[in-house]
Amino acid sequence: MPLAARMRPRTLEEFVGQKHFLAPGKLLERAIRADRLNSLIFYGPPGTGKTALAYCIASVTHAEFVTLNATLSGVSELREVLEQAKTRARINNRRTILFIDEIHRFNKAQQEVLLSDVEDGTIVLVGATTQNPFFSIVAPLISRSIVVEFKPLAEEDLIIIAARALQDTERGLGALPLVLEKDALAVLAKLAEGDARRVLSALELAAITTKPGPDKKIMLSAAILEESLQKKAVVYDKTGDYHYDVISAFIKSMRGSDPDAAVYWLAKMLYAGEDPRFIARRIAICAAEDVGNADPQALILANAAVQVTEFVGLPECRIPLAQAAVYVACAPKSNASYLAIENAFDDVKKETTQRVPAHLKNPVYTEEKLRGKGKGYQYAHDFKDHYCAQEYLAVAKRYYEPQAIGYEKKIKEWLKYLRQQGDTREPGTEHQ
Repeated sequence: MPLAARMRPRTLEEFVGQKHFLAPGKLLERAIRADRLNSLIFYGPPGTGKTALAYCIASVTHAEFVTLNATLSGVSELREVLEQAKTRARINNRRTILFIDEIHRFNKAQQEVLLSDVEDGTIVLVGATTQNPFFSIVAPLISRSIVVEFKPLAEEDLIIIAARALQDTERGLGALPLVLEKDALAVLAKLAEGDARRVLSALELAAITTKPGPDKKIMLSAAILEESLQKKAVVYDKTGDYHYDVISAFIKSMRGSDPDAAVYWLAKMLYAGEDPRFIARRIAICAAEDVGNADPQALILANAAVQVTEFVGLPECRIPLAQAAVYVACAPKSNASYLAIENAFDDVKKETTQRVPAHLKNPVYTEEKLRGKGKGYQYAHDFKDHYCAQEYLAVAKRYYEPQAIGYEKKIKEWLKYLRQQGDTREPGTEHQ
């Protein structure tokens, strides 16, 4: 078996990390040791110990421990396990703990097969998933379980795990004449991004592929371990939480005028394989929502990035994407246009819909003119400054309130000047 599988902890004492819920005295730690578990959903990124902890539970419990993998099992196999659990409970009065790895792979109907048996205690479910369970697992199953979130392992935890593998002569690499360069494990732990499986896999690959030196020792340098990792696997799921968390950080960095953070999150998304067109669309939205008329050039540049990204693709499109993201981040900010349309939408949704004033209607036929359609409309270009104070809403409203920043400051001053030329209506007055 691979080193990561061989070094899987056999007892709770051997388990490393996740102290926020598994430290001595914590509720879950006490429940495992007392063999009094309720159904659990283990949720977190790969290589953080979800499956490992399940097998630690198996070593402690007096219940029957049964494992399934949702990618390989169907409803028929699931029903068979549940029937065996019922028989076991009836004849031997023995509980069954059912561990389902990748439980999010079961569809809604398959997950609902579990409900009644979880409800009546026929089985204690332990499900493991890398997806957000509140999206990927049916709500009734979530309500019957405790969701336990696994976090990426700390670098010191990864160093402990790697050191154990190097020392263990039975399951690990202790029988090999390995010599590690100073700080090599620290470099490996830093690059692995909290994934113990990647640490152990890289360590094993380096150990079995590196030729011994003249002294018959196998020297593992930081460079060799880094090479064994190959491309750094960034924790990122294009359909799950990591996708939304990173794009959220990207947008908020642009909104917060931090170009360095914006470029970092952009690089992380591109490196992890995110669709650059999705990123380009988010930059364009941010340019309109958060920059707006404080710098109208931002939306033009963002739109150009959308088109260039579509035209040239990867890897070159990362350059115009970076240019647009940096510009939007550095631009003065105003969400006045965004607030205007949001408030207008709210009024349309909740209030009585306004009718178009008669003088703004367009008369197409002579009969319509005779009925007064369009009568009284004043053509703005016939007046000074191409402006005349007439009513464009039956009930006057102010939705757009420009900010005194960037180009929008000029817009604010211009609107103030125009309104002083004759628009003295109070909000709420009706057109006569």
